[in-house]
Amino acid sequence: MSNLPRIFSTGWDDYELIDAGGGKKLERWGKVITIRPEVQAYFHSGLPFTEWKTMAHWEFVEGKNQQGKWKTLKKDVPAKWTISYKRLKFNIELTSFKHLGLFPEQQTNWEYLDEKLGTDDRFLNLFAYTGAASCVARNRGADTFHVDSVKSMIGWAKENMELSKLLNIRWVHEDALKFIQREAKRERTFKGILMDPPAWGLGAKGEKWKLEDQIDALLGAAAEVLDENGFLIMNTYSPTVDGTLIKELAELYFPNKTIEVSQLYMETKTQKTLYYGELLRIF
Repeated sequence: MSNLPRIFSTGWDDYELIDAGGGKKLERWGKVITIRPEVQAYFHSGLPFTEWKTMAHWEFVEGKNQQGKWKTLKKDVPAKWTISYKRLKFNIELTSFKHLGLFPEQQTNWEYLDEKLGTDDRFLNLFAYTGAASCVARNRGADTFHVDSVKSMIGWAKENMELSKLLNIRWVHEDALKFIQREAKRERTFKGILMDPPAWGLGAKGEKWKLEDQIDALLGAAAEVLDENGFLIMNTYSPTVDGTLIKELAELYFPNKTIEVSQLYMETKTQKTLYYGELLRIF
């Protein structure tokens, strides 16, 4: 479904997508600038790489098994620091998987949560990672459930909650599908559900799974726990899960809802457009 509409996330004071191309992207996080691999940046960069190197503080060098190391390009630069998004604060840290603990392309979804959620609405964040969306929802006063199968990510999310001077996010260390299926059995519902699943991952007990094997069950279970007037957001970044499949499943499980399938993009300061996966919104 290459004819899908495009939704663009934008940067903010503490985050900027400066340039992309040649399989890499150049980003600013607060005052720190990084170079990271990016498979979707298959075009020519707006600026020459020599200029990138003079600007950047850190560059991720890929190794084996999707891991690698960060190479410092300037002296005395931190490996961990804090940036702001509106009144919220997030810890940024260099990891061996090239990530820094925040997915800035989710900015448009954070805005959506801000608009849709109110005080005491129940909100479910699945595959919740370091909790940016959880903090956005809790900041709106929503009763927020943060579900992730990786304990260290929950710890990182707790740091972000505390940094943002928030309280009482409900932490759930469990496989996302198992949790949502159990909530369905208990007949509990949510005003909002956000899913940002990786293309593949590990469950809470180390079991391997792929998104294409789980997406049917995930959307089916979500349909059972979504309020009648609720909304669901799902972002996918898997080559085997395209817009056609997402739309068909959404129509199957949410026949009485409005369904929007689009593609998520960001634009660099050099006017390059970078693709960040398929975006489903049901309301």
